[in-house]
Amino acid sequence: MLNEFWNVASQFYKALVFGAVGLIAAGLVISVLGNVMQNQGLAFASLPVIGTGLVLYAAGVAVRGHQVRKMIR
Repeated sequence: MLNEFWNVASQFYKALVFGAVGLIAAGLVISVLGNVMQNQGLAFASLPVIGTGLVLYAAGVAVRGHQVRKMIR
């Protein structure tokens, strides 16, 4: 049926997932730096970055699900 999950994924899906994980990681780093430096503005600024990463990741799951359903038919 399907080979390895990552091998048969499209380039768009891979870019979407890497971008999402990168945004989540960047948001976490910004959050940690903001809290270590006791900069509340920086800590709060990290929340939209993390949220955007989570939304992109959910979009990646939806794209992948659509591709798999299309391949099964």
